[in-house]
Amino acid sequence: MSIISQKNNNKKELFDCIQRFFSKHRIGAILKKCNGTKEKGVPAISLLRYKLGNVFVGRSMYMQQRTGSFKECFSKNTFYRFLNSPKTNWLRFTTMLAADIINKDLTPLTDEKRINTFIIDDSLFNRTSCKKTELGSRVFDHVDMRYKKGYRMLTLSWNDGNSLIPVNSCLIASSKESNVIGPVKDYDKRSIAGQRRILAQTKAPDAMLKLLDAAKSAGLSAQYVLFDCWFANPSQIVQINERDMDVIAMIKKSSRIKYEYEGEQLNIKEIYSRNKKRRGRSRYLLSVDVMLGKENPIPARIVCVRNKSNRKDWLAFVCTDIALSEEEIIRIYGKRWQIEVFFKTCKSSLNLIGECHSLSYDALTAHTAIVFTRYMLLAMEQRQHEDMRTLGEIFFFLVDEMADITFARSMTILFEAMIASLQEILRLSDAQLDALLVDFESRLPEYLRNALHTGQYAA
Repeated sequence: MSIISQKNNNKKELFDCIQRFFSKHRIGAILKKCNGTKEKGVPAISLLRYKLGNVFVGRSMYMQQRTGSFKECFSKNTFYRFLNSPKTNWLRFTTMLAADIINKDLTPLTDEKRINTFIIDDSLFNRTSCKKTELGSRVFDHVDMRYKKGYRMLTLSWNDGNSLIPVNSCLIASSKESNVIGPVKDYDKRSIAGQRRILAQTKAPDAMLKLLDAAKSAGLSAQYVLFDCWFANPSQIVQINERDMDVIAMIKKSSRIKYEYEGEQLNIKEIYSRNKKRRGRSRYLLSVDVMLGKENPIPARIVCVRNKSNRKDWLAFVCTDIALSEEEIIRIYGKRWQIEVFFKTCKSSLNLIGECHSLSYDALTAHTAIVFTRYMLLAMEQRQHEDMRTLGEIFFFLVDEMADITFARSMTILFEAMIASLQEILRLSDAQLDALLVDFESRLPEYLRNALHTGQYAA
C-alpha cells in the first residue's frame, strides 16, 4: 500500500456513498434472506448501516454516548442483540453480496479474456485473552511460526486482476480440544449457530472446500483457485479439480508428499534433484509433468523458480492446467498477493481486530462480515470512479469528509439558534435581519463561511 497523502485535491462527495451502496445492491433484501431480521423495534438494516459506517467516524458507540454525539434511535442493548443473534447467516450474507457486486458491476467492466481467480488464505485473528471468549484457541501463526491466542481467519476472495472482493470467511478455532481455551457452547447442530460452530472446528482444508461450495452455489465462478503451500495437499487439489476449477498453488517442500513422476512416487526435492535446471535469464528453473492423487490421479505441471529473497533457494508451484505455459503459471500466481493487501487494509484501516470486544462467537462472526462489507464498499468506490488512489487513501478521505460534514452541521445549528434569538428578543424586520446576517458573515474567516454554506446544503 502506498503512503497516504495528507491533502487531496479531488473533492468528491463521498458522504452519501454508504446509502448509494445499500440501495444499489439491495442489502436490506439480502440481509432478510439471511435471517437478519427483527420481530419489532428498530429495523436490522438501520443497525447494519450504523455498524458499517461507524469506523469512518473514529469513535466507538461507547465514546459517542459519553460525548453526547450518539444520535441514533436505538439503545446499545438493541445493537448488541443484533450482533449476538445466532440465527443470522453471515457467511451467506457476504457470499450473496459479493455475488451481486461481481455479477452485476464488475463482470461487465472486465474483458472476457481476463482471467478471474479465487484466492484462499488465512490470517491471524488474535485475541489478548481467550479464557472467556467462545471457542478462543491456541492457533498456529504461519508468520511468526509459533502458537498464539485467537482464531485463524480463513478467507475466500475473488479477483479479476484489478479489484479484490472478499466472498466469505470462517474464524477457525482449533480442532483439538486441548488447544481450545474458551468455553464451548452447545447448540442444535441443525441450526445456523450449530453449523457455524461445526465449521469453526473443522480442519482448514475441509473448511476451504465448504467456502468454495458456498461461493459456487451463489453463482460465482473463476478459472483458477490460488493458495500457498499450507493448503497445497494433493488430495485437496484433486477435490477442487473435481469441482471444475483448476489450481495454482505453491508446493510445500515436504518429504512425505509424493507425486507420480516417470512411474515413481517422488517428493518435490527428489524431482528437483533428478532434473537438469535451465540456465541464463530464464524465468523458471525447471518444468515437469506429474500425476496428483492416489485413487483418481490427475495430470499436473510443476514449475520451479528462484527465490528472489534468497538466490540459492528455490520455490515450486503446481498447476492442474497443463495447457498453461510456465510464464502464465507464474504470472497468475502473482495475483495471490492482493489478499495480503486485503488483510493489511482490514486490520490497519477498517478496525478488524480492535473494534469488537465481544465474547460471543456469533458477534465476532458478524463483525468480520461487516468489515468485509466495508472493504467491498471501498473497492467499489475505487473501481467505479476509476480512482487511482489506494483503498487506504479513500478510507481516510471519507473519514475527513464525514468529520467536515459534522463540523459544518454544528456551525449551522449555532447560526440558526442565533437567528432565532435575534428575532425573539430584538424583533428585527426581515430587511434588518438580512443586513445583520450579511455583515456578520463578512466578518467570519473564509473556512467558517464555507462551513456555514456547506451545512445549509447538507441540512
